[in-house]
Amino acid sequence: MLTKKNREIIEQVELVSIDSLVPQDHLLRAVEESIDFNFIYDEVKDLYSENTGRPSIDPVVLIKLLMLQALYGIRS
Repeated sequence: MLTKKNREIIEQVELVSIDSLVPQDHLLRAVEESIDFNFIYDEVKDLYSENTGRPSIDPVVLIKLLMLQALYGIRS
């Protein structure tokens, strides 16, 4: 039997929480619970200009990225 694909557009929305995708016993959850990263802001505050240049990436995010690279052996 020859069938044609129905070309009607079907719109579907699915809401997924990223938090629900990560297991409760995951290493990164333990790191997040163990380390308070707020100290980084004090350490780098004199390296950032408040009124010149482009908006920066959050320094905590940069440190977390470096930790991910080290923990999972990501080289670049």
